[in-house]
Amino acid sequence: MNAHPMTALRAARRRFAGRRPWLTDLALGGGLTAVDVATLLARHPAPGPAGVPLWALQTLPLFWRRRFPRTVLAAMTAAFIAFEVLAPVQGKTPGPFLLVFGVYALARCTPLRVSLPGTVLSLAAAVATDLLTGQAGPPKLGSLEPITATTFAAFYAVAWLLGYGRRRISIQAGRLRDLNARLHDVNCRLQDANERLRAEQEANARQAVAAERTRIARDLHDVVAHHVSAIAVQARSTEEIIEDVLRDDPRGALRDDLRGVARIAETADTALVEMRRILGLLTARDEEADLAPEPSLRHLDRLLTAVGSAGCAVTATLDEDALGDVPPALQVSAYRIVQEALTNVLKHAGPAAVSLTVRHDGAALAVEVENGPPVAGHRPVPGSGRGLIGIRERVAAFGGTVRNGPRPHGGWRLHATLPVPLPAGPAPSQPLPPTPEVPSSPEVPS
Repeated sequence: MNAHPMTALRAARRRFAGRRPWLTDLALGGGLTAVDVATLLARHPAPGPAGVPLWALQTLPLFWRRRFPRTVLAAMTAAFIAFEVLAPVQGKTPGPFLLVFGVYALARCTPLRVSLPGTVLSLAAAVATDLLTGQAGPPKLGSLEPITATTFAAFYAVAWLLGYGRRRISIQAGRLRDLNARLHDVNCRLQDANERLRAEQEANARQAVAAERTRIARDLHDVVAHHVSAIAVQARSTEEIIEDVLRDDPRGALRDDLRGVARIAETADTALVEMRRILGLLTARDEEADLAPEPSLRHLDRLLTAVGSAGCAVTATLDEDALGDVPPALQVSAYRIVQEALTNVLKHAGPAAVSLTVRHDGAALAVEVENGPPVAGHRPVPGSGRGLIGIRERVAAFGGTVRNGPRPHGGWRLHATLPVPLPAGPAPSQPLPPTPEVPSSPEVPS
């Protein structure tokens, strides 16, 4: 029960001393001076006129012990010597005891190279004065008087060790505080870096998800939608053929086949509608596209075969030997442009005649797709417009241009120009033949 109040008292004293150290020094110097002067005046006979000032000077400098520890110990030692020589009194005085406060302050406030020589010099001066003035005598057992050089040195040593130990503790405590502050700063920086890294990872993850969603949407639109559109067109063509046969033979056995083909066409149309809905969900957050799917212009033969099997008569003009200098990414985009254009032909014109031209003159790659008027009786598949948007995005990614619109005598024409990066230095190039602008039409394929 008593330990807690004492601990609180010591803590309060340390806080007070830390906030107002000059009050502690004033109390120490003034208190010791008052006690020593009162002790000196009580002696008989009383000291001479110079005795009291010299006696007071032995403790009064302690008020400056923190700021000027070397000067304080030197002044206290000089006052002790002057008092012993100029105004001695009978019997021993506690003067040597008072010097240990200056020794402690010197060891506490100065480095070892200063405190140790200063302590030795003060001890030597005090012992020499005590011996020369005849105050020192042989030690007596059981008494502190007279104070001999041996006990003098012991008090000095204890005071110096206490001050030096306290100095080392303060230095280590300061280093620990500095280390703790640096660790706190490093910890704050690590936390900031961790927050930035987490935010960057989240942004990268969102970007990766958006890019993957866009890529999936592109592939669905460019590949799956193309084949489903071909199925729908072929089903309608078959439906028309069966209807023509049934007009001549109303009771023919193809009536059930007609219903099956009609269901195929309806299912294909429904699949296209659902796919457009899925594409809208996939591209709702990010409209940036990945312009590097796998196929290239060297795979056009498979695409043309698939379109031809749907009933389109495709005339292709393609110089495969000139495609060696075209970068792979640009070939991929050109392939997708051709694929989208042919898909639009199947959806909006049916099995019409198609002309495909791919030219490379060294400076640019030109892609042109033209188709004739829609086949009689063909029912166009409703479009969403996303296909033409994708073509514009692919062309814009390479700094090219695209023109599309109806032909004067029916049908549709799409012309895209994609600049080809030169491998080294400017190379002469022939300009592409000008393409006349065509007016836009309300019938815009998707």
